[in-house]
Amino acid sequence: MKFRGILVSPFFFILSPFLGQSQVNADDLVLGSIFANNMVLQRDAPITVWGWGEKGQNVTVAMRDHSATTVIADDGSWRIIMPPVGLGDPFRINVASNGDSIWLNNVVAGEVWICSGQSNMEWTVGDSADAKTEIASGDYPMIRHVKIHNLTRLVPQKRVSSSGWQVCNPRTVKHFSAVGYYFAKRLHKDLRVPIGLVNATWGGTVIEAWIEGKTLRQHKDFVEVVKRIEVEAADVKRAATFAKAAADWKQQLPAALNRPPEDFHHTNFDDSNWKTIPVPAYWEGKGYRFVDGVAWYRRRVELPANWIGKPLMLSLGTIDDNDVTYVNGRRVGGTDGWNIARRYQIDPAVNDSTTVSIAVRVVDFGSGGGMVGSPEDYALSVNDASNDKVRPIPLAGQWKMRLEPATERMGPAPNPNSVGHNTPTGLFNAMINPLIPFKIKGVIWYQGEANTSHGRQYRTLFPMLIDNWRNKWQDEFSFYWVQLANFRRPAMRPYNSKWAELREAQSKTLALPKTGQAVTIDIGDAHSIHPKNKQDVGTRLALHALAKDYGHEVKFSGPVFQKMAIQGDQARLSFQFSAGLKSSDGNPLARFEIAAADKRFYWAEAKILGNEIIISSTEVKAPMAVRYAWADNPDGCNLTNETGLPASPFRSDDW
Repeated sequence: MKFRGILVSPFFFILSPFLGQSQVNADDLVLGSIFANNMVLQRDAPITVWGWGEKGQNVTVAMRDHSATTVIADDGSWRIIMPPVGLGDPFRINVASNGDSIWLNNVVAGEVWICSGQSNMEWTVGDSADAKTEIASGDYPMIRHVKIHNLTRLVPQKRVSSSGWQVCNPRTVKHFSAVGYYFAKRLHKDLRVPIGLVNATWGGTVIEAWIEGKTLRQHKDFVEVVKRIEVEAADVKRAATFAKAAADWKQQLPAALNRPPEDFHHTNFDDSNWKTIPVPAYWEGKGYRFVDGVAWYRRRVELPANWIGKPLMLSLGTIDDNDVTYVNGRRVGGTDGWNIARRYQIDPAVNDSTTVSIAVRVVDFGSGGGMVGSPEDYALSVNDASNDKVRPIPLAGQWKMRLEPATERMGPAPNPNSVGHNTPTGLFNAMINPLIPFKIKGVIWYQGEANTSHGRQYRTLFPMLIDNWRNKWQDEFSFYWVQLANFRRPAMRPYNSKWAELREAQSKTLALPKTGQAVTIDIGDAHSIHPKNKQDVGTRLALHALAKDYGHEVKFSGPVFQKMAIQGDQARLSFQFSAGLKSSDGNPLARFEIAAADKRFYWAEAKILGNEIIISSTEVKAPMAVRYAWADNPDGCNLTNETGLPASPFRSDDW
């Protein structure tokens, strides 16, 4: 059944609750959702393209001067490896099978990086420092960003939903990962190539949620946990219970679909008591967390007088799952399918007033629901080639929204794989596994706040994650991360800090090849776990990539502790990256601690002697250990080198 972008019955659907997201008909030609308009492909590397379609049919992928064909497997899946693509002008990709054809436009080749972790990587440009200025100047059409939608599952998924690739401009950049954007901005400035950011993040998540099950079970603390997850996922009785619940839910849905409140779409309907909701956005994140079924969206738009009586084009991005859309009380179109952009022509006879009323009936069969996609895809424009210079009216922003009464009574669609966002393996299953084997240059990672109570455990889990992802991709790509910033009330005395122990675990992971750490101990916020200065964070990550991946002669690290030697009542410290050791603020070096065999630490005096630092304290006659910046918030730590970058916190002991 072929209905790509063509209206079938607005009530036709296939409910597949055992899958990780809303689905279209299994016989339709579908691409992995990472493949979309405006995407960035990793340059100079073989490109794997994959998707689903009608078994036994041929599928052909064509890009630039190359094409390749394969046969769709019995399970409906297909995969084609295309030759490497080099830098050049934007191009199109065509995927065709059995009379169905998909075109991807404005595709470029460049450098692709995954941005992952928890909220400090998810944090947007619009919520970060100097947002107004950064957004206004954020016009970089060769930086592209795609947000993988937050989803967690008990078993590995093959498909994932996303925002679609967004071209960086002042309308879109505010929604980008701020750390990712500033990382990309520096790379783009120095390399002059397109940069693609795949944003797979979820705030407040623990690292074990991002690791594959069969890998995580190798850690002694998670053997039984992973076994229980696997048993739960395979539980036949549980599946039977779910099947009945799903059937009961489905019986309610036709009533909700077939008896719509007709007045909701009328031009003069009074929606003043409806709640507002931002568009685009999944309604689950905007106050309707456990809602599936039917909802109405409404918006009134003022038109220029010279638009009256002209044909218009209504663009609504992607809607999850189906829609029926009305303009001025008349139906102008509808689409079945969560991953199809909506574009509806409005007849001049409908456009008879300077006020246009838009009403959209959205049907969601499970998982995410709402009017989603990219803000730039929501617009009303004159559908006339002779008026191509007329600016479209943006439609992203606040809409009126309410659930249909039947939906309010139904409750959420049963989902057997729905689990908490911190369930071990859940985020790997739902948000990372479906991206493999999309070719990337590397990963930038900002996570750890949610694991600070288990710093020693993190010593094993963090390298485990990196090895796991590299093994799954079959590629030892670069992996750079942000060491946790300073946070909470500044320490007034030496103490054992859980945050410092987590930072230490991050530093120890540098033993893996092709890794790097951006130290941010100087740019945190005592009062917020989300420091707004993301510019320096992204830039410090970019320095590692420029030096290690692209061969640029840039300095990328502050001092890194190497070893300690005891001489009488003094400790002599040596460092990597020790050229130009100095105080960053001109004050005496601070936040050094020293202890004897009794393990009691005291503030120490620190002096620079060439490329070394001499530590001592009148309280400690026979030193055994030293520490630096060993606190949640070691305010005032000021050791740096010729780069001006901060020294990484450290300790010589393992007490």
